[in-house]
Amino acid sequence: MNRISQSMMKAWAGLGAKYLPFADAASEDVPLERLLRLSLFQVSAGMTLVLLVGTLNRVMIVELGVPASLVSLMLAIPLIAAPFRALIGFKSDTHRSALGWKRVPFIYKGTMVQFGGLAMMPFALLVLAQQGHAAEVPPIVGQVAAGLAFLLVGTGLHITQTVGLALATDLTPPEKQPNVVGLMYVALLAGSIVSALIFGALLADFSNGRLVQVIQGAGVATIVLNGIAVWKQEARGQSRPRHASAPDPTFQQSWASFMAGDKALARLIAVGVGTLAFSMQDVMLEPYGGQVLGLAVSRTTLLTAAMAAGGLIGFSLASYVLSRGFDAFRMASLGAMLGVPAFVLVILAAPLLSPVLFGLGTFLIGFGAGLFGHGTLTATMNHAPPDQRGLALGAWGAVQATAAGIGVALGGIIRDTLSAIDGASPLTPYLAVYMLEVILLIAAIVTMTALFKTPSAATTPSAHIR
Repeated sequence: MNRISQSMMKAWAGLGAKYLPFADAASEDVPLERLLRLSLFQVSAGMTLVLLVGTLNRVMIVELGVPASLVSLMLAIPLIAAPFRALIGFKSDTHRSALGWKRVPFIYKGTMVQFGGLAMMPFALLVLAQQGHAAEVPPIVGQVAAGLAFLLVGTGLHITQTVGLALATDLTPPEKQPNVVGLMYVALLAGSIVSALIFGALLADFSNGRLVQVIQGAGVATIVLNGIAVWKQEARGQSRPRHASAPDPTFQQSWASFMAGDKALARLIAVGVGTLAFSMQDVMLEPYGGQVLGLAVSRTTLLTAAMAAGGLIGFSLASYVLSRGFDAFRMASLGAMLGVPAFVLVILAAPLLSPVLFGLGTFLIGFGAGLFGHGTLTATMNHAPPDQRGLALGAWGAVQATAAGIGVALGGIIRDTLSAIDGASPLTPYLAVYMLEVILLIAAIVTMTALFKTPSAATTPSAHIR
């Protein structure tokens, strides 16, 4: 496996040095081959996210006949584990391993939890849908089993992403971290795109047996990719020995110390409000294009590509600018500022009946979200003390994931509630959600203005490594 992975990484690194926008994330101590190999944990994360939100979402509703409301509940279950990302990061900061590792044991644990959920998921779904012999099983068994499978997958995903990003922060110098953030995002996006194509091809001729093979194959791929990703990444001796005399701080003590840091609460509020603003439209854009603008399904599906392209370009630009010392929260604020006219364009597309404005607004939403996400994550990495990197990144991930889940749910609830009012225009619920997102973006901008670096700090040689 080591020989194969080395040859694959050399070929990938040869292309990456020429074409990847984050190729300069490498340093003498951490070459590009090593960073690309580490980024494979994000590839497996993208694969799992596509499987849950995309492939299984459709399979459960269409092929297995599971009610859409029950499907939505199952997809929301992984959010239960999101608030615990701060605790996971803290544990990886203070872990005492007999082998001298801090991060690697948690990545392996998260991988195995995720694999366990994927291994049992197809059978749980068949019981949930009352397919085949599962028709003789009480429905509650399928619901509980499917809920447990989704919870395990979500928990494993949160563990590996939180600790994997902390490991990437440990390995790279501060001036390289903005590009590392961008590289990890590209790996997540690449994993999502490639996995979507593979899952679509494998499930073209759907059968229960094929569903079992695909999901369990994804579980095996998770183990392989994450195993290659962390192989020889963390040097032994990084954690304190178990017999160390100094007692470990409790989570409450570490959290109090973290929150007592420079404007920590304001940073988390900005992340939460901005993420909430950008996430409410996730379930709105395609129905808006079809119901209000009358666009065909083939045209509305291009919106996802437009938003993804905007996000990728936003991350690329943010990586380039931030690596040259630009203030991370100013970058995040610029992303929120771009989001305001983006949503205005989407709103104006309805009275003007302009698909062009709609597409442009969608692209700018992705672009602004890319700048905002990169800026807030880079700021978190830069502000994290060396002994609290896992806690800081876990706090960012917990707020970001929870706010995104709440945003998606809230957007759908507002739309359905306003649509149920007699005499309401089809445009009304969408306008209400988009205007609320504009207000939340303005609130995020106001919050972030207090987080900008002062001019005096910006003139110091290490101003961008606070």
